[in-house]
Amino acid sequence: MPLLSTSGARALPVVRVRGGQAETADDWLAAEEPLEIRLMWGDRVQRLAVTMRTPGHDADLAVGFLVGEGVIRSPEDVLDAFHAPIQGGQTDPNIVAVRLASGVTFDAGRLERHVYTTSSCGVCGKASLEAVGVITGAPLAPGPRLTPEAIHAMPALLREAQDVFEQTGGLHAAALFSVSGGGASCDLLRVREDVGRHNAVDKLVGSYFASGETVPPQAVVLVSGRASFELAQKALVAGISVLAAVGAPSSLAADLAREHGMTLLGFVRDGRFNVYAGAERLDLSASGDR
Repeated sequence: MPLLSTSGARALPVVRVRGGQAETADDWLAAEEPLEIRLMWGDRVQRLAVTMRTPGHDADLAVGFLVGEGVIRSPEDVLDAFHAPIQGGQTDPNIVAVRLASGVTFDAGRLERHVYTTSSCGVCGKASLEAVGVITGAPLAPGPRLTPEAIHAMPALLREAQDVFEQTGGLHAAALFSVSGGGASCDLLRVREDVGRHNAVDKLVGSYFASGETVPPQAVVLVSGRASFELAQKALVAGISVLAAVGAPSSLAADLAREHGMTLLGFVRDGRFNVYAGAERLDLSASGDR
């Protein structure tokens, strides 16, 4: 049987081959297990989706998922989020139920998804194409003023905070940064990891709403992979005005950012980045970044 370490990583026996020499050793792999998300309001219970995720911060993931779907619009919309009870007083670690406050309204039909989605899935479980791209949110706040120096510092801070990635090399991450000193410096506020990049963002956003807070409007989100349309939309709904990615953005992500006044940065690594939307938030007056 494989050894179970933390909820985010598992040790498995492997055969390592170097230069024709083989040896047996334990290797750490990112944990991946299914999570069923249920929604409770009034006397109704609806099963929304089953997503593959890295165990940990499951309530945050479920709440963040519902924020991204436009069901939860403020922290007051959430009464509770918990692992579902089973027999003998135990709870099911792979089922999370989110209980909504009375008076919360939403279009239940729009939430219809296939029963299973993958950990890399964003809109791929939608019941119809019309359900894609219709979730927005309140107009974005002006957001922070940024310098290249602050942006360049973010990837290293994110990498240092990726505990499970350090073990496994197999997890995505999303981090929230505050900016100070007129945009010249940054501080890491919070980071979440998951085998799915969409899940990492949901966990990050959900961690605020689940604790009765909203995402700080002057913050920057950095994701460890590429910036897809789905990630840009999740950031938009959460009120995040600056989305940065270590990898490339998609054309649809750039279109969405431009349409809603979001700043979108790509290839934020190795002392460089590209600006795909919202360059007005950047102070490049004393920099060679053009």
